[in-house]
Amino acid sequence: MTATTTPPAALDGERADLLAELAAARSALTNTVRELGDEQAAKRPTVSELSLGGLIKHVASIEEGWLRFVVEGPSALRYDLPDGVTWADLAGGTAREIPRWAIDHRNNFQMLPGETLAGILEGYERVAARSEEIIATVPDLSATHPLPEAPWNEPGAVRSVRRVLMHVIAETAQHAGHADILREALDGRKSS
Repeated sequence: MTATTTPPAALDGERADLLAELAAARSALTNTVRELGDEQAAKRPTVSELSLGGLIKHVASIEEGWLRFVVEGPSALRYDLPDGVTWADLAGGTAREIPRWAIDHRNNFQMLPGETLAGILEGYERVAARSEEIIATVPDLSATHPLPEAPWNEPGAVRSVRRVLMHVIAETAQHAGHADILREALDGRKSS
């Protein structure tokens, strides 16, 4: 039985170019795990906490969060602190309670017990498909949302859909470079 697909609606040139650039960055990242098993993908071959599987998890999480921001606005990127905990406590390591979002962020840099490389890659494919759907259908790449309150966001700053997508492309490309280093440290192979 042959699957049929409906071709996507024609994208304007800017959207097509941005999505093509994101696809190229994703490919550069995922090529770094070619021919690796779960154990190798989970290894941390440098002094950092990074593993190849974790790096892909991180990039998928970042992309998913920012594209939710495009649809939902600042509520998609909330950085709430537990009662009585300040940003200084969190930054100084003295917080009596760590917020769930901070724990999730830290865990996204490594493969956790029970996670598989295949599962991480499948999740990333789902995120990519959803991102492409959002970018293809969002009415205006210039539409903006205010950024949520956080010490790393300038008060009152806004981001357009276009700028969010450029950020996701830059983040993916940057981490593809990190992944190249990890792969070479792991087994001496280069991704390309």
